[in-house]
Amino acid sequence: MKLDKVQLTDFRNIQNASFIPSRSLTLISGKNGSGKSSLIEALYYLGYGRSFRTNKHESAIRHDADRFSIFTRCAGDDGNVKNIGLQRSRHEQFVCSINGNHSHRLADLVSLIPVQLFTPQSTDLIIGSPGERRRFIDWGLFHVEHEFNLLFQTFQKLLKTRNTLLKRQANLSAPENAYWEQQFQTVGEHLSEKRKDYIGRLQPIFNAICSEFLPEFSLEISYYKGWDKDASLIESLTRKRDYDTKVGYTTSGPHKSDLRFKVDGSAAQEVLSRGQLRMAVAALQLSQTTLFQQETSRRSIFLLDDVGAELDLDKRERFIDGLVAMDTQLFVTAIEREQLEFISKYKDKKMFHVEHGHVNEE
Repeated sequence: MKLDKVQLTDFRNIQNASFIPSRSLTLISGKNGSGKSSLIEALYYLGYGRSFRTNKHESAIRHDADRFSIFTRCAGDDGNVKNIGLQRSRHEQFVCSINGNHSHRLADLVSLIPVQLFTPQSTDLIIGSPGERRRFIDWGLFHVEHEFNLLFQTFQKLLKTRNTLLKRQANLSAPENAYWEQQFQTVGEHLSEKRKDYIGRLQPIFNAICSEFLPEFSLEISYYKGWDKDASLIESLTRKRDYDTKVGYTTSGPHKSDLRFKVDGSAAQEVLSRGQLRMAVAALQLSQTTLFQQETSRRSIFLLDDVGAELDLDKRERFIDGLVAMDTQLFVTAIEREQLEFISKYKDKKMFHVEHGHVNEE
């Protein structure tokens, strides 16, 4: 997927902006508060239908407007051109348009535009909550396996049903509840196997990239399924049924799974410096980009926000080199162009400057 035109209306401090990015590397510079990160946030909306900066959509709407809109003309990897737009109102209404056909389903939008993001907060992928890492795994599965979204949504409904029964202190072994318990186990095991297999495919790619990015360490990743490794899910559910009833929610299952990082047997966050953690995340994201391309023959869009805050000059160049080499469409923001003094070597690039919400090509 390549974005050939982007247009924003009433998004953050940007009243109206339109620009034609490079199909390879687009550099966006500007002072803090100028609106450059708002451009990245808008592109993120195209890939996720939400912001990475806030949970409140109204915060992204310009102060005197009722809604924002984002439009893009893009070319798929098959060469087909699509006109895609989305709109969010202060009343939480979401609508997207794909070649003139309107939809209120997020999945219709996000399945078309695979977007990845690296920001100053990206180290949360290692030091943050397990939910961050589950979302990372699920992004890869969602964009590779078409049936994954249905599997994931089915499990979420079953988890909600089981937790409701637990809150009511229902007898889960009773005949009228046995069906739900069996479905939870079957779908949960299937979801866990999908995630485990995905990490298995990702591991060798990650190891190769990590040996280049962090040659002084042996960094290992492993998948924790969310219950005792020597037990089946139904065995774990049965074993913890009394406790789950007491607390009112399910404590075993793929909703408790995690991706773990270790260096010589110790947790990575206890060994690596903050800079090294950033490079580990960069290696992980680059690995996911590689696997995505290998398994789909598609290209993703990568957003690299405030690059100077996260990586030193050599690391920035190495990370961007890897993304450009994979034909990823890359958008990079920086306060000063000097933070990316090596970009002169890239032939296919465009540079934009943002000031007071106005976007100008340089």
